[in-house]
Amino acid sequence: MTTDRLRLGVNIDHVATVRNARGGTVPDPVRAGLIAQQAGADGITAHLREDRRHIIDADIDGLMAALTIPLNFEMAATDEMQAIALRHKPHAICLVPEKRTEITTEGGLDVARQDNLLAKFIAPFAAAGSRVSMFIGADKAQVAACARIGAPVIELHAGAYADAWAEMRWADRDSELSKITDMAAYAHELGLEVHVGHGLTYDSVGPIAALPQVAELNIGHFIIGEAIFLGLGPAITQMRRLMDAARPTIPTARL
Repeated sequence: MTTDRLRLGVNIDHVATVRNARGGTVPDPVRAGLIAQQAGADGITAHLREDRRHIIDADIDGLMAALTIPLNFEMAATDEMQAIALRHKPHAICLVPEKRTEITTEGGLDVARQDNLLAKFIAPFAAAGSRVSMFIGADKAQVAACARIGAPVIELHAGAYADAWAEMRWADRDSELSKITDMAAYAHELGLEVHVGHGLTYDSVGPIAALPQVAELNIGHFIIGEAIFLGLGPAITQMRRLMDAARPTIPTARL
C-alpha cells in the first residue's frame, strides 16, 4: 500500500551552527524555516540539544510563533526537554539518542531495552496532542518495541546507507537499503507511520523515496550545504523534484 504524497521535513539545525560559529543573530534559523516553508517543505525539524550547540531555546520560540507548517521538535528523553516540549506542544516530537561527544546523531534509540521507561516518558506528549516519533535503527526488535510502547511513528536511521553510498561501497549500500526496506514494510504492518532520515543526498534519496510505506523524509545537513551554492529555496525544490520523480503521487479520484 502506498501512502499519500511523500512529505519532506527540512532540518535547519546547521543554519544555527553557522550563526553560533561567530555569535550574533545571523543567519537566522527562523528565517530559514520560513524560506523552506515557502519553497514547499512540509515541515521543519529542529533539534534542541542539551548543550545547545546549534538550535537554542529562542529558536524554538520563534519557529513556533512564525511557522504555519508543522514543527518536528527533536529531543533527548530528559526531564528538561520533556518540560520544554510540553510547554510548546509542537505538532511532532522525535526522540533521539544524544551524546555530548558525538558530532551528529550516531545511531538510533535502544527502545527495546528502555521500553517501560520510554512508554511512561511519551505518554504526556500524546495527551498534549503532539505526535511522537522514535528515531531507531532498521532493526526488527526496535520496530516491535516502538509499537509495543504505543509510539505511532518511527524514523529509521539512514546514516549507514548514506555513508555507504557516499563511499561507493555498493554491496553495503544495497544491504543497508534492504534493511530499511524490510523494516519499513514490517512497521507498516504493525500500523506505524514510517519516516526515514539522516544523511540523505540528491544521489541517495531516490531508492528511499521509492519505498511505498515511507510517509516522510527528514533531510537537513545536505540541503543546508547545497544552499550555500544554490540558495535554500532552490536546494529544497531540487530535493522535492527528486523525491517526486522516485515516487510520483497517485491522483486522488474526485468524489
